[in-house]
Amino acid sequence: MLATLADVPLNQTSFVYEPKYDGIRAIAEVPAGGNGVRLWSRLGNEKTTQFPEVADALASWARRRKTAVVFDGEIVALDANGRPTGFQQLQGRIHVLGMVKGRRQRASTSQHHTIPTSPHHRVLPPPVPVAFIAFDVLRVGDHDLRSQPLLERRKTLEALLANKTTDTLRLSEQAVGDGRALQARALAEGWEGLIAKRATSVYRSGKRSPDWCKLKIVHEQEFIVGGWTEPRQSRSYFGALLIGVHGESTGAARASAPLVYAGHVGTGFDQRELAKVMALLTSLETSHSPFSETPATNERAHWVTPTLVVQVRFSEWTSDGILRHPVYLGLRDDKKASAVRREEPKPMPRITGRSAVMPATGGTDANVTSIVDQLTSLEKQRKDGILELPDGQLKVTNLHKVFWPTQKFTKGDLLRYYARVSPYVLPVIADRPLVMKRFPNGIAEKPFYQHRVDDAPKGVRFESVGASDGREQIIGGSLLTLLYTTQLASISQDPWFSRVHSIDEVDFVALDLDPPEGVGFERVISVALWIRDELAKLKVPHCVKTSGADGMHVYIPLPAGTPYDAGLLLAQIVATLVAERHPRHATVERSVKSRGARVYVDYLQNIQGKTLASAYSARASHYAGVSTPLSWKEIERGVRREDFTIESVPERLRTAGDLWKPLRESKGANLEAITRAIAAHGGGDERTRRRRK
Repeated sequence: MLATLADVPLNQTSFVYEPKYDGIRAIAEVPAGGNGVRLWSRLGNEKTTQFPEVADALASWARRRKTAVVFDGEIVALDANGRPTGFQQLQGRIHVLGMVKGRRQRASTSQHHTIPTSPHHRVLPPPVPVAFIAFDVLRVGDHDLRSQPLLERRKTLEALLANKTTDTLRLSEQAVGDGRALQARALAEGWEGLIAKRATSVYRSGKRSPDWCKLKIVHEQEFIVGGWTEPRQSRSYFGALLIGVHGESTGAARASAPLVYAGHVGTGFDQRELAKVMALLTSLETSHSPFSETPATNERAHWVTPTLVVQVRFSEWTSDGILRHPVYLGLRDDKKASAVRREEPKPMPRITGRSAVMPATGGTDANVTSIVDQLTSLEKQRKDGILELPDGQLKVTNLHKVFWPTQKFTKGDLLRYYARVSPYVLPVIADRPLVMKRFPNGIAEKPFYQHRVDDAPKGVRFESVGASDGREQIIGGSLLTLLYTTQLASISQDPWFSRVHSIDEVDFVALDLDPPEGVGFERVISVALWIRDELAKLKVPHCVKTSGADGMHVYIPLPAGTPYDAGLLLAQIVATLVAERHPRHATVERSVKSRGARVYVDYLQNIQGKTLASAYSARASHYAGVSTPLSWKEIERGVRREDFTIESVPERLRTAGDLWKPLRESKGANLEAITRAIAAHGGGDERTRRRRK
């Protein structure tokens, strides 16, 4: 599981904080009895022979154990006082001892070592002492712990290592809910930074997740070597490395992204490192510059195939994308050059209740007014242009194109609507994968669905949600992303029922009330009120909204950790109860022919990957409707679906407020209590009980 560079408050109660150890990430496989310990890097390279004292320490710990264990941790170099020190100190261990074949080179600080080379032997200084710092446990015996919350795994880890740690086998430090003391130590002692981890997060192997966040103090990242310059005066081998990162691309184009020059690094080398790096550079030399724009250099430049990755520390990026005060730290054999890009901190979602709420960039009156004015000006001039947003820039086109022929509402009207309601809709779709239903020629023409985007403006968020083709899906939550999908003519916002960092856990379920043609909205309201009555009997919290088209949606919040199957079952039970008690007006029949004039209570939308239009989402309905949260008092008095449109809803929000907020802040339905209540009341007829079984 990998961390994301992000900004997280240091006193977030839902997070734990750990030092960011500056070493080599390693998975340790420890068999029962300790015989055959193996250490693996994040790329699957075996590191056991390079760090035999770590393997020995783990073997000693496991000597009396009857079950195998898999740890996640960091191999770090130790300074003279036994404290973890920087990655640079591991260089001799990575690139020298790793060449030993067929036997293990015992690490020692008491003597020099001779490593066999051909045709001569060379004498090396004693390797630095190292330690393995365990910060997670993934398996104990046959029990896979990765689906457990982080704090539960931590309890297991602490129990395993209780009173059994040594100088070489250690347990990571951890502060729950408040990382300020660790931050103060990090500043005083020159740590690389902290790691903030969501306390409830499960372990997602191989995934980079916002549940784990890197809080860097010293700027440091990987870079790709694209060449070197001739040395000056008495300098040997080379003067500086010419380094870069891949430019921003998305989707299928990521692998061929251009190499963007980031500067040159000439400090941080000793004579041995110069010789070692030079040997690698010579073998990769080529006649052409790999950079998208060939950089100017003070000394003659040589170019290389861009496969070599180095770690560099620096003070900051300049405005033109060049490193300031770079220092070489070492080579990386555990990072792929194709994955190296400029690391930028991402804003961290703010947690309110159960929902992750992105900071409402652009949500202030001044920002909204500015965006609306820009859109209006461009549309009046019938021009395409660049929209200046608080979180980036967005090119907008064809603002005058009519999307709703009856009302003559345009694409510009749709963009202005979403700008005005952004403070309300962004929390609803934050952290959720989005499926776009695009209407490039308006609602009168046939739309098409799009799950992924091959190219997007910088700042639009993409994450992998487990697709077999490896491509990433657009994630909601920022104003830039909201208006970008709208620019693509995605009229509605259609998010998953789960968030990207807990993709298998559903936050709520919905009952979608779908009337057949010719059945009035009054019948839909009746069915919604019957659902309300059933939920009230079961003491289930819920919220209701119009669909923005012909129907209504009733949502039920669920407790954290609820799998999709459990949520689907709850929705099925409620829908079936209503259909059985009101068989003339409601049905759960999937066949359209079998429904007749009854409202279909659809519970099958609650499957992973399926979506419904979100609260405050515009819809491609003939009246330019908006899926609008309502109060039950409003519904009892009587409402018209046509009253809630992209024209009327912004003003309604100013007066009625956010009626969807209770759903986001709810702790969720008590599933155990619901089960007991259904059992106590019989839970419907015998056919229903058999179906649930």
